[in-house]
Amino acid sequence: MFNAKKVMVSSLTTIMALAALAPVANAASVKTASKSYQNSKEKTAYTYAKKMLKQNKDGLTSKGKMFSKSAYPTTGAASGYSDFLLGLKKQGYKFTKSNKNLVKKNLVVSTKSDPATLSTAIIGLQAIGVNPTKFKPAGAKKSLNLVSTLYKKSMTKQTVNVQSQALIAVSSNKTFKKPSKAAFSKTSLSKKIAKNQQSNHGWAYNNTVASVDSDTTAMAVTALSMGKSSNQKVTNAAKLGRSYLKKNVYTNGAFGYVYNGKQNPNANSTAEAIIALSTNKTAFKLINKTAIKSAQTATPLKTMLSYVQSAGTIKGAYSMTLAYGQVSLATAAYHKGQYTNKLVYAFK
Repeated sequence: MFNAKKVMVSSLTTIMALAALAPVANAASVKTASKSYQNSKEKTAYTYAKKMLKQNKDGLTSKGKMFSKSAYPTTGAASGYSDFLLGLKKQGYKFTKSNKNLVKKNLVVSTKSDPATLSTAIIGLQAIGVNPTKFKPAGAKKSLNLVSTLYKKSMTKQTVNVQSQALIAVSSNKTFKKPSKAAFSKTSLSKKIAKNQQSNHGWAYNNTVASVDSDTTAMAVTALSMGKSSNQKVTNAAKLGRSYLKKNVYTNGAFGYVYNGKQNPNANSTAEAIIALSTNKTAFKLINKTAIKSAQTATPLKTMLSYVQSAGTIKGAYSMTLAYGQVSLATAAYHKGQYTNKLVYAFK
């Protein structure tokens, strides 16, 4: 899910050049990720991620912690931990009692936590098999229902990124109940996100067309799909959002952002776009079966996996925790080429 560091990166971006969605030429020549290639890259990243969790290291420095109240006073966890934990779960990892205690002991949440913190906690706890509606924070006397707490937070002044995180969180489990004094509903939040769509059909962290980027757009599309609203404006917004992503794929199959006039393709942006494309059966085919536009040399899945290095690290990542999480979730969303209606952030 989106995090504070990525918001900072997105705030520096300018609008990506919109290329015409021309008929695809020589689509058969586009490089795809074979199953053996997928398995090899996924295994390499998975092995490294397990080591990160075992050592409680963020993967960037020998001293950097992934979970630590002293290092992260407001959250107790490095940004991207929810995607990291869910990515491990999707790859079949069985969390040990020690793993669960590490997360529960260090996770900082309360009724005063902001919506982004609550949203990631809801996803992260479910990933390790802990019920976020009955979570007892370390040192607390009573359990806390994180879902109800999130529902009572106002979404009016939140960024699209945070709104998307919140919608994904409350939509991640069909057993979650909206409290009577909720500040929003899944439908109202979906409409709010749809309303913030820009004229080029993308979304931006600050709701300006000049700052639209693929990351924010992909998150919004995924969130609207999770919300399952039947409102025509919402469903149309998600459709147009996927169209924006199709127009903004780079020739090498990656997604990214533009800063100071320079394109910055990267694994994280590509992963988020793949997750968004996996929410629609037609768009799903563009992940690894055919080219999206003319002259494209590789599919998004092929290019994203090429960022996985021999050690299992993700090339160019500023947060290894987030990078592994998003790459692993993108591969999980692809399901080895089998489309499914169950989205990657859905638990029940």
